[in-house]
Amino acid sequence: MNIRPGYLILLVLMVSGSVAGQQKSPCDDVDPFIGTGGHGHTFPGASLPFGMVQLSPDTRLEGWDGCSGFYYTDTLIYGFSHTHLSGTGISDYGDILLMPSQGEIFFNNGYKTGTDSGYASVYRKETAKAEPGYYRVTLDKYDIDVELTSTLRTGIHRYNFKHSGRAHVILDLRHRDRLLVSSIRIEGNREVTGKRISTGWAKEQFVYYDIRFSKPFAGVLFNSDSTKAAFIFDLKSGDELLVKTGISAVDEDGAARNLEAEAPHWNFDKYRETARKTWEDALGKIEVEDSNPEKRTIFYTALYHSMLVPNVFSDVDGRYRGMDKNIYRTESGQIYTVFSLWDTFRAEHPLFTIIERERTKDFIRTFLAQYESGGELPIWELAANYTGTMIGYHAIPVIADAYAKGISDFDSQEALKAMVHSAMLNKRGLEAYKSKGYIASADDAESVSKTLEYAYDDWCIASMARQMGNNEIFDQFIRRAQYYKNIYNPETGFMQGKMNGGWKKGFDPAEVNFDFTEANSWQYSLFVPQDIAGLIRLHGGDAAFEKKLDGLFRSSPELKGRKQADITGLIGQYAHGNEPSHHMAYLSNFAGKPWTTQKMVNR
Repeated sequence: MNIRPGYLILLVLMVSGSVAGQQKSPCDDVDPFIGTGGHGHTFPGASLPFGMVQLSPDTRLEGWDGCSGFYYTDTLIYGFSHTHLSGTGISDYGDILLMPSQGEIFFNNGYKTGTDSGYASVYRKETAKAEPGYYRVTLDKYDIDVELTSTLRTGIHRYNFKHSGRAHVILDLRHRDRLLVSSIRIEGNREVTGKRISTGWAKEQFVYYDIRFSKPFAGVLFNSDSTKAAFIFDLKSGDELLVKTGISAVDEDGAARNLEAEAPHWNFDKYRETARKTWEDALGKIEVEDSNPEKRTIFYTALYHSMLVPNVFSDVDGRYRGMDKNIYRTESGQIYTVFSLWDTFRAEHPLFTIIERERTKDFIRTFLAQYESGGELPIWELAANYTGTMIGYHAIPVIADAYAKGISDFDSQEALKAMVHSAMLNKRGLEAYKSKGYIASADDAESVSKTLEYAYDDWCIASMARQMGNNEIFDQFIRRAQYYKNIYNPETGFMQGKMNGGWKKGFDPAEVNFDFTEANSWQYSLFVPQDIAGLIRLHGGDAAFEKKLDGLFRSSPELKGRKQADITGLIGQYAHGNEPSHHMAYLSNFAGKPWTTQKMVNR
């Protein structure tokens, strides 16, 4: 594995062989369909690295496995919308849906009424192709070939119609989450602009759009409340129709400027070529040589997925919508959105400090802008909304990690102020945490997990404060970083929930209950990354700690208590499919048995 020059880091990768001859494009090793089945919640459509637009087919409208809008085994396509979430366990987005069609005009999508009475179309898997920045499929109901690509803020569609006659492009602003306000305004015979304000996971999401067609439409038909429109075209067999859609969270002018700046021409193949080159440059920051193509596909697809979010949120002129819903302008770099920080502070953002150092500066500047306009650092921020999802205040380790690695081109004093402010609030169990040194079960849900993750975040504050020479803040938060000890029960050797000043009765480390976040005590008792030496001492030394790790991996994988679909990939009670377990295989390094870490990491 090679990382481009300029980064002071050396990585060693064990490989099964080297690829002879010229290195092929990493784009060829990406399979965007990975993760679109099971509980992966990914989508296969076109986007640029960290792009504002994620243009992809929608095949599923509800349910946990419909969070991304696409599911691999589905056989219907409802249309192609311009925003999608990747990998999340809650639904949102799916904004500004377009669907080409022929024959009778339908404004309903056919869901629950059958595809013959709606605009949805069946499709066959063998006609679908996806690669970074590009997607294609054939809509069998209409015999229309659809191709999609994108720029950073604009989606590009190419439709090929096999049959002469009247064709339509449906615009559906009611698609997916609940519509609050919308508009469709016709500008001449090639352009339509408007807005979509909706509520879902993000309680107030703003999307403005500017849609332009390569051919003039002969007419427009609206549904009864003007939330949907059919643009009518007279076409011959073999005709192509291109559609460009710029979007913005600011206003219609912003959507138009984004489109005009990024998509000035009508050469679809050139847009596709540019998208591929952009992905090659992004993925090529890490070069892997391996004779096993499956390993390369796994690696580069994972790297590709890591670069789908966060997403650019500012327009080409620097304007963006703040957390208070007012409009601001950034003078340098980009503002971003979709920060699922509980998921990403552990590994993805540390990766970005290596391969996306400039972008990491923008992420942190975004955090500070969100603090200024919203009152605290982001906790699962989505489209300028605090969703309140997940735990901790994990913008803090992202900032501290970057600062420790020399990424400091931001206002560090303002950052430290924001970090302390977020840690001193009286919500999400923090009032009890500050006063007692732990959160009891009666104080707040997920009490054990919150105590542990707050303690880690507090250590990050202390660490950055010490680097900045602020001993007062260091002293305050290095003490708080030790609060993990207050929920460790030496009699059981586990982190446990407390009730009325004592330990909760009926403890079982395999039980999934509301003291933990998507986990049980096995999976959280080893989360003390700020003080592994102290955790080992609590267990009685290296030998006892290694015995605990051995028990983790060798115990029965049976889970007890409430059902939690996120806990997957069990090796004993280690859950490889969920974030709280991901560091555990490395802990044997700290207990004097690195070969155990090597064995488990290899497995």
